[in-house]
Formats: sequence, structure tokens, C-alpha cells
Amino acid sequence: MREGDNLFTSSVVALDPATGTRRWHYQFTPHDTHDWDSNQDMILVDRVFKGAPKKLLMHADRNGHFYVLDRTNGTFLAGTPFIQQTWNTGFDANGRPMAKPGTDASPEGSVVVPTIGGATNFQAPSYSPATGWVYLAFSEAAQRYFSERQTFEPGQQYQGGRGQSTGERASAGIKAIDPDTGNTMWEFRLNQGSLTAGVLATAGGLVFAASREGHLIALDAKNGTFLWRFQTGAAIEASPISYAVGGKQFIAVSSGNAVYSFALPE
Repeated sequence: MREGDNLFTSSVVALDPATGTRRWHYQFTPHDTHDWDSNQDMILVDRVFKGAPKKLLMHADRNGHFYVLDRTNGTFLAGTPFIQQTWNTGFDANGRPMAKPGTDASPEGSVVVPTIGGATNFQAPSYSPATGWVYLAFSEAAQRYFSERQTFEPGQQYQGGRGQSTGERASAGIKAIDPDTGNTMWEFRLNQGSLTAGVLATAGGLVFAASREGHLIALDAKNGTFLWRFQTGAAIEASPISYAVGGKQFIAVSSGNAVYSFALPE
């Protein structure tokens, strides 16, 4: 029920580490009535962006957009939908989203894409310097958003709204995004989405992805071709990692109550 942008919700904030002074901020979803709090990873990369060297902050947000900012000053460089979102018609010159009328939560319920779970969430994304692409897990579905007047009571949860499923099955998978254009270079569909199972890109040209059904999957980083999988026998709610022991590389992931680790044969 609060009016205005509600800073600094759904935002990234840069602080001076010596003084704690706020240097800049960027708000991904002003006056967020959909619970799209921007808790997703911020990827920091130094690279050429549209012909010029930049210190970038890249971020795939729950609200369905992939953002590129200049992390030295917070300048908005690009914002591109990476799913078929329905709430934003574009960005103004300052990078502020132009929300479509009628897509805020309402007493009668407004159907909007993405869901409260978001277009991506806690799943770890990954950046490959070899391809220059960002790899992430995504989900695409609609949700009905209700706003409800609620009396504040100290010590009690205060939301002022809720989400309700439309009954539509979510489309989920892994995709590669080119930060220069925001274009999806390829996508690999998964049977079930997850809020937590992420991806890992390696220097060997592979992308390892975890699926909710318990599969650890290897894909070709350039074209998304399926290469290998292993069924762990339990749900995977984590992201793969890579590490080395004695000069040998391992890929590991937690599944159920176990940690699985893999390496190439001698």
C-alpha cells in the first residue's frame, strides 16, 4: 500500500567500503508489487561491451530482464527480456522500466509473467570468458497477483498481497545469453524447474547444469548440445562446482544427503 518507488527494494546498491557512503544505486523494479526482490547474483566482468572496454555488472533478475550496468557509476547500459515477460514495455533514457498499466497486483487479481518465483532465482548463473556469454537457469509462467489490505501487527508477518497459480505449467530450462545484444544464443529445456539448481561454465567448453529430478547434465557451451548426464537418485537443489586436487579437475554437486564428484578417467 506504500506509494512511490520504495527505495532501495529490488535494487543493487554500491557502497564506498571505507566510509559506507552510497555511491550509486539502480532499481530493477520500482514499487515492486510482485515480490521480485533482486536477490540474484551480480556478475562482475571486465570486457569490451559494444566496442568499448567496460567494467560491467551483469544481472538476470527475477522480473524477467537481463541487465548490464557500468559498475563504476551505475549507468544503465542495457536491459533485455530473457523470457516472455508481460509487465514492462521498455526502458526510458535513464534505464527506468516503463510498466504496462494494469500489471500491478490488484484486489481482483492481475495475471502477470513472471511468477513470484521469478524468471530466475537462487540458481547460480555462470559467465564464460571463452564465449563471452552468461549461462543461467530460467522459468517462464504466469501468476495471478492480489493486493490485500492488511493491518500491521508487531511480530506478525506483513505482506499486503499474495500470488495464486493460474494452473499453467511453467516452461523451464538453461539458456545462453550474449550480453552485447541480450539475445538468447541457445536454450536447453528441462522437465522441471527449480529455485536453486544452477549452472557452471568451464574453460573446457562445457556447461554443467543441475536438474530438480536429480540429473547432472553436461552441455556444449557454444550450441547447447546435450553431451552427458548422470542420475544421482535424489533431487538436486544446488549448483555444480569445479575444483582441482593434484592437478586433476573434478566436478561436484550435492544431491539429497550426498555429494557426488566426477573426473575424467586416467
